[in-house]
Amino acid sequence: MKRERWRKSFSEWFNGILRSADIMDTRYPVKGLYVWLPYGLKLRNQVFGVIRQLLEQTGHQEVLFPLLIPEDIFKKEAEHIRGFEGEVYWVTHGGLDKLDVKLALRPTSETSIYPMFALWVRSHADLPIRVYQIVNIFRYETKMTKPMIRLREVTTFKEAHTAHATWDEAEAQVREAVKIYKRFFDELGVPYIVTRRPPWDTFAGAKYSLAFDTLAPDGRTLQIGTAHNLGQNFAKVYELKFETPDGKHEYVYQTCYGISERVIAAVMMVHGDDAGLCMPPTVAPIQVVVVPIPFKSKEAPVQQIAAAATNELVTAGIKAHLDDRDLRPGRKFYHWERRGVPLRLEIGPEDIEKDQVTAVRRDTGERQAIPRRALRNKVRELLEAIDGDLRERAWKFFKEMTHEASDVGTIKQLMDRRGGIVRVPWCGEEKCGLELEEKTGGDILGQELDGKPATGVCPICSKRAKLNILVTRTY
Repeated sequence: MKRERWRKSFSEWFNGILRSADIMDTRYPVKGLYVWLPYGLKLRNQVFGVIRQLLEQTGHQEVLFPLLIPEDIFKKEAEHIRGFEGEVYWVTHGGLDKLDVKLALRPTSETSIYPMFALWVRSHADLPIRVYQIVNIFRYETKMTKPMIRLREVTTFKEAHTAHATWDEAEAQVREAVKIYKRFFDELGVPYIVTRRPPWDTFAGAKYSLAFDTLAPDGRTLQIGTAHNLGQNFAKVYELKFETPDGKHEYVYQTCYGISERVIAAVMMVHGDDAGLCMPPTVAPIQVVVVPIPFKSKEAPVQQIAAAATNELVTAGIKAHLDDRDLRPGRKFYHWERRGVPLRLEIGPEDIEKDQVTAVRRDTGERQAIPRRALRNKVRELLEAIDGDLRERAWKFFKEMTHEASDVGTIKQLMDRRGGIVRVPWCGEEKCGLELEEKTGGDILGQELDGKPATGVCPICSKRAKLNILVTRTY
């Protein structure tokens, strides 16, 4: 399928597909707040079902904390509040009564969860704690809002929070979080790069931050996941201590890691094309759509065979849907192509005569006949092939858009012409990093995790490079 418009007019493509594919309605009368539509909500639930399963398999337990955080509790961690002070929504009244203590709508949940951790943890036997929740958060975003990408209400925020007895255990948990996210994004076929964020872009209150980024078709990067080692910063503020085996009292070490509905945007943008969405079968709300193509005097057998084929697939655990609406086949084809259903099965009188169905792949448009007796196995094979091919196509684009450069002019030229990610040698000085951002008009993602050693010199000060950093333009 063609991808010219998908690439050159990505913003227009994305905004158009939200409504036409039944994903999201952007007309809600509060800026930065949007309405999930039925098909979009099914996609959302499929994607977050994957991360739920991965978290549960690795010892995390789901919890649900309140939305409101008292001002005095929220403001205890000074560095954290400084990081969010311009983004917080405050509740000041209950009905007509002014509240004695203002309540913050959570911008994230460290300050609501950790006081409760302090009540739950008494001894080393209570550790480790690994919990997560999937909730909405509110941030007063002052930049231009964009559905799923830059919001004032993030309706789908998965945040995990852990507590440990030692720094080493917390470090191991951060590494585990990275593994979980890699498995998650691999399952979605979304390519990524993992970086250690520079000091000026570290989560407020964290010792350090790691982040996952992917690429939009227009060459800009989108942050799709973060993991933070919090050390004992929050533990010391909220008196989160435990008794060691030898009777001493120590502060716990903590981590947190999160993803949001940006992941949904990533799935849509990474796999789409000019015709619309192109869903990976692993998370597609509908994996197979069956379209009967009846002719006069042969309508009944076509409808019956189509219904039987649909039931056979559903019984086999495949998410199949029978489109028996009284519409022309062409309209049905367009409808499901727009929504990215991975596989379409057409059944007409000729197919019945040959005891077959005609399968059409959404990603390539390739048509092939499937013997009726081999329907389940062949459909499974095709869905697996589509999953693998979409993943391969996405990574190919990602690698093609990753460059190397060692001077300001080339970095700026690459980003102006193609966008993408540029790997650059850096001396490690914050002053040079900020100047590099200013001169190139880009943003520094940070040091690539497990990246190759640096060579050459810093493009700003010409000192020997200590590490490589990634420069890009971000959403």
